[in-house]
Amino acid sequence: MLKEFKAFIMKGNVLDLAVAVIIAGAFGAIVASLTNDVILPPIGMLLGGVDFSQLALTLQEAQVDPATGDVVKDAVQIRYGNFIQKILDFLIIAFAIFMLVRTYNKMQKKKEEAPAPPAPPAPSAEEKLLTEIRDLLKK
Repeated sequence: MLKEFKAFIMKGNVLDLAVAVIIAGAFGAIVASLTNDVILPPIGMLLGGVDFSQLALTLQEAQVDPATGDVVKDAVQIRYGNFIQKILDFLIIAFAIFMLVRTYNKMQKKKEEAPAPPAPPAPSAEEKLLTEIRDLLKK
C-alpha cells in the first residue's frame, strides 16, 4: 500500500496540482492586497471616505455589561462590505485568468496556422527521362 501511495504522489499530475494550488494561494494574496490596498481606498475616498471592510447592516446591537463595560453578546451584523470586497477579488482573479487563457489560445492558434513545409518540387523533364533510362537499364 505504501508503494502504491508513493507512486500516486509521484505522478506528474499530482505534483502539477500541488504546485498550482500553492501558486493560486500566493496569487490570491496578491489579488487581495491589490483590492484592499490599491483599488478600494480610492473608491472609498470617492464615496466620501467609506471603508468597505467596515460596511455592515447591524441587526442587533452588542450587549455590554454596564458595570464592567465588557461585551456580553456580540452584535449581529450583515457585513456586506466584505462581500463587495470578495466580489472585486473574484472579478480581478477571473480577468487575470481570462487574459492568461486568451494569450495561451492565441499562441496555440499561431502554432496551428504555421505554414507546412513546402512540398519538394516536381521532377523536371530531364530527371523523368533519366529515371526512365535507369529503370530500363535495371530490367
